[in-house]
Amino acid sequence: MKSALKKFSCSKFWQYFSLSFVKCWAISGMSVFIFIIVYWIYGGLLAYCTLFVIILVILYQIQDNLLYHPEDSFQSRYYVQIPPVVGLPYENIFLRSIDGTLIHLYFIAQIGEKSLTAPTLVFFHGNAGNMGHRLQNASGLYHNLHCNILMVEYRGYGLSSGRPSEEGLCMDARAAVDYLSSRKDINHRQIIVFGRSLGGAIAIDLAARPEYSAKIWCLILENTFTSIPDMADALFQWRFLKSIPLICYKNKFLSRQKIARVNNPTLFVSGLSDALVPPAMMTELHNKCGSIYKQLLHIEAGTHNDTWTCSGYYTSIANFLHSAATFKPDPPIIISSIKDV
Repeated sequence: MKSALKKFSCSKFWQYFSLSFVKCWAISGMSVFIFIIVYWIYGGLLAYCTLFVIILVILYQIQDNLLYHPEDSFQSRYYVQIPPVVGLPYENIFLRSIDGTLIHLYFIAQIGEKSLTAPTLVFFHGNAGNMGHRLQNASGLYHNLHCNILMVEYRGYGLSSGRPSEEGLCMDARAAVDYLSSRKDINHRQIIVFGRSLGGAIAIDLAARPEYSAKIWCLILENTFTSIPDMADALFQWRFLKSIPLICYKNKFLSRQKIARVNNPTLFVSGLSDALVPPAMMTELHNKCGSIYKQLLHIEAGTHNDTWTCSGYYTSIANFLHSAATFKPDPPIIISSIKDV
């Protein structure tokens, strides 16, 4: 499986790299021009050194294109499915992020007065497509957990403006929680933050900030990673990646370091059939989590994007939330598992 994954990852990498390089055609053309001028005036050695530096700069600049894929699905930057498609009520929201970028959200409330007492789950999705592609999952959470849901569409995704970046996405997450704080029609004592894959890294960054941790009741992380450098090493297994300084990574998402500062009750949902993010990363995050109440849920048949379709998924999350609501100091660390049925 590892060799197949490596082959797939490499092909995907070169596909996205070539597309990113085409997007930077002006910079690329200028680079060739500079190389020729330097070669003609100063000779080969300096010219090749200049070209090497230019390539490094281009690689640094296109990292966003290699990591974020808001256009991975057809028309995903122009068309976002609305919740009524899966029978859910909703409010369509546009708000300004911390730096003024306009972002798009769906607020899906329980019917009637139930919304006043129900928990509210903030949904941070993965790095491809838009939040409309997660509506089936949102419907399952809505009906099984009896919660309100705030779905967040990061900058550069779906109908949100701007371009994605690590700093920008984390600002959007904080803006979403700030928005919930301004609403008078929800239970502010039960805010759940949910993040899958890239969304998990964003959720960890949010919960690791004391001023936002105080606003969060529980954290749910699904198939997320320890850091972007770790993912690069796991996917490509190129030895030279280990020697690349951290400063060379434009996007880092250092969840391994941040998770130690998380003290909210935390559920780690790990699909053991995940062929993208190694399940060992979820185990490591669980072990390093600073919360005194944490649970690692293994789902044997769970893949990276489809763990939520496995039997027992929603029941396990509901059980965790019930336990978190009644937990007392020094609870046992629970490790559970769901096998394919």
